[in-house]
Amino acid sequence: MTSVRLRLLILALLPLIVLMPLLLFLGMTRWTADYDRVLIANVESDLKIAEQYLARISAGTGADIEGLAASTGFAEALGNGAMRDYFTAKRAELELDFLYYLPSEVAEESPWPVIQGAQKGTSRTAIDIFDAGKLRRLDPALAAQARIDLIETEAAVPTQRVVEDRGMVVHAATPVTLPGQAGVLVGGVLLNRNLDFIDTINALVYLNAVTGGERQGTATLFLEDVRVSTNVRLFEDVRALGTRVSAAVRGRVLDEGRTWLDRAFVVNDWYISGYLPITDSFGAAVGMLYVGFLESPFTAVKSAAYLWMMGAFVLVLALSAPAFFWLAKGIFRPLERMTQTMSQVETGDLSARNGNVGSRDEIGAVATHLDTLLDQVQERDRDLRAWADELNARVDARTAELKEANAKLEQTFRQLVMSEKLASIGEITAGVAHEINNPVAVIQGNIDVIREALGRQAEPVETELRLIDQQVTRIEAIVGKLLQFARPSEFSGSTETAELGPVVSDCLVLVEHVLARNSIVVETHLPSSPPVRIDPGEMQQVVINLIVNAVQAMGQAGRLSLRLGTSMREGAHGVQLSVADTGPGLPDDVLGAAFDPFFTTKQAEGTGLGLSISQTLIQRAGGLITARNAEDGALFEVWLPVAQAEGLAAE
Repeated sequence: MTSVRLRLLILALLPLIVLMPLLLFLGMTRWTADYDRVLIANVESDLKIAEQYLARISAGTGADIEGLAASTGFAEALGNGAMRDYFTAKRAELELDFLYYLPSEVAEESPWPVIQGAQKGTSRTAIDIFDAGKLRRLDPALAAQARIDLIETEAAVPTQRVVEDRGMVVHAATPVTLPGQAGVLVGGVLLNRNLDFIDTINALVYLNAVTGGERQGTATLFLEDVRVSTNVRLFEDVRALGTRVSAAVRGRVLDEGRTWLDRAFVVNDWYISGYLPITDSFGAAVGMLYVGFLESPFTAVKSAAYLWMMGAFVLVLALSAPAFFWLAKGIFRPLERMTQTMSQVETGDLSARNGNVGSRDEIGAVATHLDTLLDQVQERDRDLRAWADELNARVDARTAELKEANAKLEQTFRQLVMSEKLASIGEITAGVAHEINNPVAVIQGNIDVIREALGRQAEPVETELRLIDQQVTRIEAIVGKLLQFARPSEFSGSTETAELGPVVSDCLVLVEHVLARNSIVVETHLPSSPPVRIDPGEMQQVVINLIVNAVQAMGQAGRLSLRLGTSMREGAHGVQLSVADTGPGLPDDVLGAAFDPFFTTKQAEGTGLGLSISQTLIQRAGGLITARNAEDGALFEVWLPVAQAEGLAAE
């Protein structure tokens, strides 16, 4: 939620926040435009200085050639045939790269306009382009000086050329009118790699610190779009000879013949640049003269100005906001008090109030009315809480009654299931025992008749007869155990206590055929233990169920471990029976439901009541049965309280 303080602040400062940046933007835009115009005017002035210097070089070269043609030394050298030595000396003296004489009949055949003009009697000087062959004929060193490898340059016009071997020269010619020696004297200067020429232009143009100082400015002479003489650096100590101008500049200057006065990317940085087209003696644009200075110092100045203006705006805004808050605190303070009160109420503190906000206007009236409403809310909250407490008490009482009834119902169900199962098993077992006892009695009776009838003659088969007696006795014991298992109440004592060691041993006799059939190895540790409170028959039912389940889990082979020991649970002495097998163990989803009624993992074989009934019997005796996974199989533990706590000794 937007605070009232913020809204009032926005309303008060909105004109300042909106109008002042707009005015600053318009002012800075106008100032930037004027500043850029000044920079363009500076580079235009620099370009004129460079152009004048190039014109002076051309004019000086032409004047030197005219003076040489009119000198007596030239006339004497021409007369006595010592032209080679004379031209060599004068070339060095006048700092010319080439100097030669053409007789009139040869000059008439020359295609160069400057020579044709001199042939007609007029001295002329122009910028011309010599190909590599002409330079080589003049001087092989000139051809080597003019040759420049091209460097691939971003944004330049694509080209298949890899080298520039032409030369840009200041080409001067003057007529020779000596008696009997008419002709043309030709000389000039090669501008390719003429670093003295380009550095002099740079020094003349950028001595003024207004343009950024000498190191900030650059000058270049282009043959078409290739830098043939420059002080632009490709690297720290490497001049950018062979690099090319951008396609945009080439199109404006060379193709359209117009001067470029604008920012341009020069090799590796942005410059405020001026490009002037250079025309040769034929009137064609053959190159460009460039001067420019780094844009970055002036961009930094503009950025600093922008930052200064923004800082001033932020400062004004920062000073205005506290002043406004101080003037408006009489409005803000009561509103903030009410906001704080409502926040406390939202967190549950219904006793929070505004109190005296120190204001008698509409805001003060609202604060008083809010306190009145909060008093009413607090009173109603007390009533609601009282009703809620009463309702919760009734719900808790009803819930307790339902839990008790549900527990009784569950116990009744378990007892019913157990009674029905035991009744069914009792009927079946009694019938089976009766059917078994009849033939066993016949067998035993016939054995007795054999002994009486044979008398001493029975001695040779006495061993076999005794073996039959033993097996009959064993059959009677097994039948007795079955009857005890099926009808535990008929065999249990009135005290309902049992020693677990003998009970477990009896159970092993009952399931011996199951163990033998599956090759199960039984390990027992059944020391004497105190009697526990449980019916022996019920305990037999639990133990047999656990043993049979373990045998079925292990399959055809395994190890069954039965161990007894004493332990304490919740301060009560008891005896614990552990039944462990080496089967696959119980899956996690089975562990939680193992004791549920009708839950079984033996589809179409079991009823799912074995462990459930066992748990019921143990719990009814006050004990506990648990299941978990051990290191090599499942482990069931049965704990029962001792019948008499005194006399119990730790094993």
